Amino acid sequence: MSELILALIAGGVVGLALGALGGGGSVLAVPALIYLLGFTPAAATTTALIIVVATSLTALYGHARAGNVRWRTGALFAAAGLLPAAVAGALAGRLPQPLLTAAFAAVAAAAAVRMLRPAQDLPAGPQSARPARAAGAGAGLGALTGLLGVGGGFLAVPALVTVLAFEMQAAIGTSLLVISANSLASLATRGATTTGVDWAVIAPFTGAAILGAWDGKRLATKVSGTLLQRVFAGVLLAVAVFMLVDALI
Repeated sequence: MSELILALIAGGVVGLALGALGGGGSVLAVPALIYLLGFTPAAATTTALIIVVATSLTALYGHARAGNVRWRTGALFAAAGLLPAAVAGALAGRLPQPLLTAAFAAVAAAAAVRMLRPAQDLPAGPQSARPARAAGAGAGLGALTGLLGVGGGFLAVPALVTVLAFEMQAAIGTSLLVISANSLASLATRGATTTGVDWAVIAPFTGAAILGAWDGKRLATKVSGTLLQRVFAGVLLAVAVFMLVDALI
């Protein structure tokens, strides 16, 4: 199968996940770039950030028009993660490639397990917003984005719901603002890993992801959110196990 077709298929899947779940797409983008398109882990995380920025900004526009973005709170949440994202982005290219792969696999597995948790295990009802917890969550999310090239929507959405008491649609829309800001901050400090990126892959991958995000947003209105999360989590867990085995062997 040609590189172009693989990029289009992978991009479509990434966009569907991002549009339907408000995050998680970049967790699939990195392994797709490594194992389907032959990128190194460092190059894959940088490329994933470029794709995440373009796709998230497009999806953000749609959610903003629907009134699902809380700009002020989202900007403050994102601001806490900008410096950690920039620092982690600068460090990413200096880490051993197997370590980067193993760390990514661990984060992907944790995200999958979180999505598979029964609903009753999660906090029910509005929670009181705590500034210190919100800042800590924002900083941690920024560091994760900078180091591993993941947008972090799979962590941002539950954090906005449980820490800042957002309803789900507002959490999804606002998470896209946070993802975009953190990804841009990380890209600004990635230096050498941003040179030589393969735009012949990035362009079709990103285009398919943007179109997929619109389809994902429509899909979310027709299919149970719980079912979508479980299917995505199952795929993500399988990818995480494969990557961890690959890093350790």
